[in-house]
Amino acid sequence: MSETVKKQEVNIPETETIGKVTLDLSKYPGEDLYSDGAVEEELLKIARDLAPIEYPRVIDERGSWPVLYHFSKQRENIVEWLPITKNDKVLEVGSGCGAIAGALCEKAGSVTCVDLSRRRSRINAYRHAECDNLTIKVGNFADVEPELDRDYDFICLIGVFEYGISYVGGQTPFEDFLNIIKSHVKPGGRIVIAIENKLGMKYFAGCREDHMGTYFSGITNYVDGGHARTFSRKGLEKIFENCGVSDVHFYYPYPDYKFMTMLYSDKRLPGKGELSNNLRNFDRDRILLFDEKNAFDGVSEDGLFPVFSNSFLVILGPDCETQYVRYSNDRDPQFQICTEIAEKNGKKIVRKRPLSEKASDHVAAMGQAYESLKERYEGGEITVNRCAMTEQGGLPCAEFEFAKGTTLAALLDHALDAGDEKEFQRLFTEYLRRIDYHSEMPVADFDLVFSNILIDGNDWTLIDYEWTFGKPVETKELAFRAVYCYLLEDEKRERLPMDWVLEQLGITPEEADAYRAQEQEFQKYVEGQRLSMAKLREKIGKRIIKPWKLIENYTDNEQIYRVQIYEDLGSGYQEEKSYFVPDAYVSDRQVELELKVSGSVKTLRIDPIMDSCIVKVLEMTFNGEKVPLDKKKVLLVNGRSSGGETPSIVFPTEDPNLGVNVSLLSPKPENILYASLEVTRIPKNAAEDLCGALAKHIRL
Repeated sequence: MSETVKKQEVNIPETETIGKVTLDLSKYPGEDLYSDGAVEEELLKIARDLAPIEYPRVIDERGSWPVLYHFSKQRENIVEWLPITKNDKVLEVGSGCGAIAGALCEKAGSVTCVDLSRRRSRINAYRHAECDNLTIKVGNFADVEPELDRDYDFICLIGVFEYGISYVGGQTPFEDFLNIIKSHVKPGGRIVIAIENKLGMKYFAGCREDHMGTYFSGITNYVDGGHARTFSRKGLEKIFENCGVSDVHFYYPYPDYKFMTMLYSDKRLPGKGELSNNLRNFDRDRILLFDEKNAFDGVSEDGLFPVFSNSFLVILGPDCETQYVRYSNDRDPQFQICTEIAEKNGKKIVRKRPLSEKASDHVAAMGQAYESLKERYEGGEITVNRCAMTEQGGLPCAEFEFAKGTTLAALLDHALDAGDEKEFQRLFTEYLRRIDYHSEMPVADFDLVFSNILIDGNDWTLIDYEWTFGKPVETKELAFRAVYCYLLEDEKRERLPMDWVLEQLGITPEEADAYRAQEQEFQKYVEGQRLSMAKLREKIGKRIIKPWKLIENYTDNEQIYRVQIYEDLGSGYQEEKSYFVPDAYVSDRQVELELKVSGSVKTLRIDPIMDSCIVKVLEMTFNGEKVPLDKKKVLLVNGRSSGGETPSIVFPTEDPNLGVNVSLLSPKPENILYASLEVTRIPKNAAEDLCGALAKHIRL
């Protein structure tokens, strides 16, 4: 059956218009062959009925992974930094619900999206209905591809390349897919690939593989199959080499490409202490096998970060001038900015720019902050990194010199790691002395944290003064905030001599509490009404499972769920002559014992568990004869018994004793006592309450 006949039968038009966006349905097969089910109807309703300005509110209210994933502005970070201009044509393959299409439309002259799903393409169109430079082609890529232009400046494969098997199939699907894509990029154009690293640190630490939802799938080379494949850096390089692509540039999105907050490159790799935002289990529960921050510190020091980066962003074609990007769009809109390190006229510069007009005033204020702080520290021993104000895209942009040196935070870390308290104290005292210069002046950098100060010999440079206020702030307040932020970034830093620090600052415990409360209010001010990504993760509710806690519990249980036997030969019980019964617990609550008892034993004592509990005697025999547990003085316990032939005994003690008076059971020289017990561990206070209730019942 031809495509035309099929479309006539299901009455699907050749095109559909939503706002200013055209959906080309000429290759649509008549049904969505890929769908996430009912949740897509929810996404369609949001895109159709709400304006983009309302998406952040909906994300916060719903606490839903699909809503966050498809509508978060942070998804755009992965392409926002690219040097796309209004002269460029862009193709996005696998555009889905349009998470990055909006950013592409803002930057490019024209954008063409390709996606298999009509419903997802309609979501894309509704949310970008005002974009007159967007066309969406709906259909299988193999059907749409022959009609695509062959002069695109940028082709974006964001979370798509790993599905090469589905796109083209065959024996070499990834090479074939890339060769097809290559035929549509103009000479000098770029192909942009964002993909997970199968050897990413988060997968070793216990995050599930993104596509299969199973543990260690990529690390173990997808032995269980699956519809997607991710690669190591070497694996990608081999594919590019097979396709004859030599102009290859690797970037490293962190924490990953989906919600990138920082982007590194081979020209600017992360340093120790930079990678601390690692709990990214929004969609699934995860285990936590180790602290990824410490592991990243180690591989970064050894130059191995490119091997273990969680994701890759690869540029095939000319390199970009950008070497590093940090996004601060987990904030109130008026404070959302981007910080970049780039090459300009052969020199590195640091650039801060607003991510929207709402943040323009915040960036513009940096120029004035530079002038004010420069005046304050003139003649002192802190250099304020020079700031020059420019424009980019009609918005103010602050450009700073690229200063060299080691952060004060790194030097303090080194002192703590080496156990050199004197060096820590020297650095901190020097910090206090230098920042206190002209503290009476009506200007203060509230963000004088240790990571914002670079030290090169005797030169101390303040490199970031985004939060500068036109009023004096006490030095002890600025320093306490620096210490507070320093501690929050890494729990290992709790080794610092806090009592000494507070003494040096002259801060009372009450003042410290007030400063902490003030910092929390400041963070609320910066975040605005938005939930941070950390709070959203908590609201979505996916668990972090710590195996060592389970191991500790198991070890504890091994010490608690033990059965100990004592024998009274006439002189009482003796600890040194007691013994434990191996494998007495045949299940979580079931104990079965078959004990050899000498005829000289007067009383046999069974300690069924090392905690307060309820023990029900299901069965007890002595030489095959039922033990008369309802007979007086046969059963001796340090708890409260319900009585009867199969009594339940409540033990409000961590040393429960269940004694059997063997001398009343007509013992032989050699005997066998069999016992089947049901043991239920309960809190001590609950056991005490049950004993009280049981005593009252028996009296009645």
